[in-house]
Order: sequence, then structure tokens, then C-alpha cells
Amino acid sequence: MIIRFAALFLMVVLMTSQSAAKTIRHSVLNYSELAGWKEDDHTAALHVFRKTCPLIRQDGWSPICAAAFDARDGRTFFELFFRPVLIEDGSNPLFTGYFEPEVKGSLNYSERYKYPVYKNPPNSKVSGRYFTRAQIMAGKLRGRDLEIAWVEDPVDFFFLQVQGSGRIKLPSGDYIRIGYAGSNGHPYRSVGQELVRRGIYQEHQVSAQVIRNWVGRNLKQGLALLNHNKSYVFFREVSHIPAHLGPLGAMNRSITQGRSIAVDPKFVTLGAPVWLEKGGPEPIHRLMIAQDTGSAIKGAQRADLFMGTGDVSGRTAGRMRDGGRMVVLLPVQYAFGMTPEAVK
Repeated sequence: MIIRFAALFLMVVLMTSQSAAKTIRHSVLNYSELAGWKEDDHTAALHVFRKTCPLIRQDGWSPICAAAFDARDGRTFFELFFRPVLIEDGSNPLFTGYFEPEVKGSLNYSERYKYPVYKNPPNSKVSGRYFTRAQIMAGKLRGRDLEIAWVEDPVDFFFLQVQGSGRIKLPSGDYIRIGYAGSNGHPYRSVGQELVRRGIYQEHQVSAQVIRNWVGRNLKQGLALLNHNKSYVFFREVSHIPAHLGPLGAMNRSITQGRSIAVDPKFVTLGAPVWLEKGGPEPIHRLMIAQDTGSAIKGAQRADLFMGTGDVSGRTAGRMRDGGRMVVLLPVQYAFGMTPEAVK
């Protein structure tokens, strides 16, 4: 699932530290206070909401989900059953994008396709931390029949691991879709931050594409740089998900380009509708559904937008690093119960 180490483009740049102790504030809003609410396609959001609403186990959601399958007009449905709640924890809002990478590979080893995609080893969790990335890349798992496939480019595969899921395009034109199955237990270390520390780039210059280009120009040093990140992700094959559908998210359902977001489940119930007002050069005012999580997605005003599959989606996601705000739509009884003094 894309929970992934999902926020690729946040994780490859320097991240500012945040205070552990924060005051949580809830403010109930009116729909008239949501910029662009009337102009959105709420019925499109309703279709995405239906995919995961049966999986929400909290009290009060079941009758709402039943009503969702009977509803014909999305805006009417959301306004009837939900109230917008702005949840703040003192952190600056930050919205990034993620995507499903696609790499070239084969079911058979060859000189072209020689970098293995491994299943989760049975003993990987026995000692808490397993072999490091460098040890695995050097062949520690070779000969254990753990290979799902072999890929052509180790750099592309590294970024696929950061994302936590993706597709492998075979020479025949067919695809294997793979999803997150576990890790070696070592914490993620930013290679972008390491490039800055070494004085190769300044913080504002670092992006996934910059890292990719630098590694490509300096392959020996570049592969050693990637091993600076000791974390290694293992995969499982999920090719039962058709290629035209999105990858599996944290709720074990396909996520939807432009409508699914990854959130911090400490603040946002997975499956809940979320109104997003993202600023920046390419603003977005849209009703999204919280269907995923990510290791870099922490905070009440933090979200990662799923932008689709492949290089074009990757470039779109890579440009995204904007402020704004997001407002969670909560069932009426929950919203009123949080801040009764805010109800008008």
C-alpha cells in the first residue's frame, strides 16, 4: 500500500523540525466559508467516497455510508450529513504530491535486468532491524527465491521504494503491479539532505529529478549515495488490481488520481471527505477523500495528493509543495460535539 513512504518529494528535501507539544484546535465552519465549494464536482467525490466508506469502523459512519450508495447528488449528500471542521495543531500547512512510478523490468534475470525486486523475507522482523540497503544491494538475499522480478534502473527502483508501490513494465508490454509489503526496519535517511550536507547542492535546489540526474552522471558515487539511506522496502505482487485502476492505498482499495489524499490518521479518519484549498502556482480547490497515509505525512494540516501513474504524473507531483488549508468533513454529531461553542 502506498503508505508507502508515500511523500517522495517531501522526503528528498530538508525537513524542518516541529515541536512535539502542540495545541489542537477545532473550528466548525459553514460551507459558505469554503472557497470554491459550489464549483466542485461533488458527485465525482461521492463515487470515490463510496469505495472506502464501508471500511470506516467508527460509530456513526455506517448509516452515512448506506445513504451514500442511495445518493444521486453529491453536494446535497455531503451538505446533509457532514459539517466542515478545521483542525489545527500549530504547524504550517503543507501540501505535496505523490504518484505511482513505473519502471522497466523482467521476470527473468539478464545483464539488462539485473536489480532484484524482493518479497519480504520470512525472518526480516526477527531481530528488529534487518540487513541494510547496502548489504541487500550487495547480494545478501541472493539465492533465497525471494525475487518478484528484476528491473533495469537501480535509481528508478530506489524512488519506487520511496513511494512504496508502483508498476513494472515487462518487455512484452504487460505490467506487474507491486505494493508495499514491509521494510528492513532501518529509518529513512534523506539523500537530498545528504547532498546538501556534502555541499553539492543548496536546499532550494534539491528535488527528485535533481537527485536522479546527479546519480545518473556519477553512477558509482550515486549508488553509494542511495545506500546512505539504510532503509529498504520489500514488495508483494498486487497484479489482481487492473492496470487502469489506481494502486492500493492504506485502506486496501484502489486510490483515485486527483481525488485521493494521504493524511495523518491521528487527525483525520481514513475514509473521511476532506475539503482542500491548496495554493501555489497551480491552486486546487477540491473535495478529496482521505484514503492513504505516508511516513512523512504528519500533522493536522498536512496532506499528500495522489497525482496518478507514470512520469507525467511524477513531474506534476514533483512541482507540488504549497500552503493553503484543508478542512475535514465530519458527521454532524461529531462536528457539533467537538466544539459546541462554535456552532452557529
